[in-house]
Amino acid sequence: QVQLVESGGGLVQAGGSLRLSCAASGRSFSFYTMGWFRQAPGKEREFVAAISYNGRRTYNEGSVKGRFTISRDNAKNTVYLEMNSLRPEDTAVYYCAAPSEPLSFTTRSADFGSWGQGTQVTVSA
Repeated sequence: QVQLVESGGGLVQAGGSLRLSCAASGRSFSFYTMGWFRQAPGKEREFVAAISYNGRRTYNEGSVKGRFTISRDNAKNTVYLEMNSLRPEDTAVYYCAAPSEPLSFTTRSADFGSWGQGTQVTVSA
């Protein structure tokens, strides 16, 4: 099992930027894909972005393409989500997650067995 702690959320005006961080501990971080998900009030949790274990492959959900960038620093056991041109509809609790299986790349929520506690992102109009 891996422990995940997100930080960096907050309140920002539309068009602004935030960078989320997720610090991992407890197992070999560098062997696992990492993902970001979000859940808005009254909505189901949705996939945002994922990055492969070595950082060479990334995938973003359609509405955040060109605005959000996922990256990782395996030396620091940390994954980041750089969010630019934020919109009110980006308001949600953002979670980082790690899958149960090493090495394989996935974006399916069901494949992610470890989750952080979440960090709130609020974008005002």
